[in-house]
Amino acid sequence: MTIDLYTWKTPNGRKVSIMLEELALPYAVHEVNIGQGEQHEPAFLAISPNNKIPAIVDPDGPAGEPFSLFETGAILIYLAEKTGRLLPTAARERSVAMQWLMWQMGGFGPMLGQAHHFLHFNPGKAPYAEERYHNESRRLYDVLDRRLGEAEHLAGADYGIADIATFPWAARHAWHRVELADYPNVKRWYDALAARPAVQRGMVVPAAG
Repeated sequence: MTIDLYTWKTPNGRKVSIMLEELALPYAVHEVNIGQGEQHEPAFLAISPNNKIPAIVDPDGPAGEPFSLFETGAILIYLAEKTGRLLPTAARERSVAMQWLMWQMGGFGPMLGQAHHFLHFNPGKAPYAEERYHNESRRLYDVLDRRLGEAEHLAGADYGIADIATFPWAARHAWHRVELADYPNVKRWYDALAARPAVQRGMVVPAAG
């Protein structure tokens, strides 16, 4: 059955479209234009009470009942468990994958989002904030580079949901004024993921930008 994806052209939105493409799950795209405030409409709030994209509605959820879900980390875990793919089942390997997923959710997304706000959308208005979030972005890239210097992917040898969560944010490295050439392990990983057909398809949902 077709999953309904409520999304917009942001890194968080594209985490889920990449995941759906990797899993080859049928899905229908419902655009939620956050620039026009559509995320505050009652119909969307019934699915995503935090008024953030993305969200999904799975008509074949647990016990075969329709199931709505918001928050990208929760969605990625749900889809991985639904299909038995892209998330290890062994305790140690699963914990490592979850660790790096939470790192993205708690740091590599929010801090880079702040960098986008001050460096890309509002440059010159808050020099202290620009310096703070640019420095934090570079620190996070250092963490990512060290990890990818010891493992092919964030969770280890295998590609999975931690990589899917992190890639769309790294794809906007120019917005947070980071040169991937300064982080050779990140660049190796980034180029490999960017070449995946499912990533390429997911990154243009709902539209380029």
